Amino acid sequence: MNHPTTFADVLSEQLRSDAGRPLVTFYDDESGERVELSVTTYANWVAKAASLLVDDLDLERGARLQVDLPAHWLVPVFLGAAWTAGIAVVDDAPDAVVCGPSTLDVWAPRAGELPVLACALLPLGVRFAEQVPAGVHDVGVEIWGQPDAFAPWDPPTGDDVAVEHRGERTSQSSLWNAAAAGTLVTDGGRLLTEANPASPPGLAAFVEPLLRGGSLVLVTRAGRERVEATYVAERATARFPA
Repeated sequence: MNHPTTFADVLSEQLRSDAGRPLVTFYDDESGERVELSVTTYANWVAKAASLLVDDLDLERGARLQVDLPAHWLVPVFLGAAWTAGIAVVDDAPDAVVCGPSTLDVWAPRAGELPVLACALLPLGVRFAEQVPAGVHDVGVEIWGQPDAFAPWDPPTGDDVAVEHRGERTSQSSLWNAAAAGTLVTDGGRLLTEANPASPPGLAAFVEPLLRGGSLVLVTRAGRERVEATYVAERATARFPA
């Protein structure tokens, strides 16, 4: 069976098949935040983020992006934005970085040498309450004015690197082949996880539901009882780790 070889192919197929279904449902138990992105809403966020990376920050196909965020609904957004533009998501030697409040002080001093995008991780994706350091891009300010559609002038192929972890590279086609062979969730299922989609184990928990017409329920900063209650309330069909 032939499978899509690029993120753009996968997302296009999901938009054609059931654009209104939930794709990412996010819970932050400490803040009380719940965010649900349909396939269409997710695609709009991906387009905005890709436009920010490419059109505003001049990242090109083959560039390297480090997503230094905790488990959050913006992680799948920036993964998709990178892959849409043929940008590799890496854990070392980035050309640009997306960070959160906890690591902003680590990356802000490097804003003169590479683009640093900071996410406040506040509800609704809003800006930081206070001014970010000079040279740092506040995602909550800059992403809202981006268009809801993005078409790369140099589209990636299945051979483009999707992920590089500890020097090991995974192409876009290999990523989706692995997702097709995965067993974390059945077609159309809802997979609950606390794993960060930017991490190697958490990555599969996002790409498998996306490919299989399912959805991800991402829970963070929650106790065991709350996780169990969310599993039931969201009608999840599987969990990772099992």
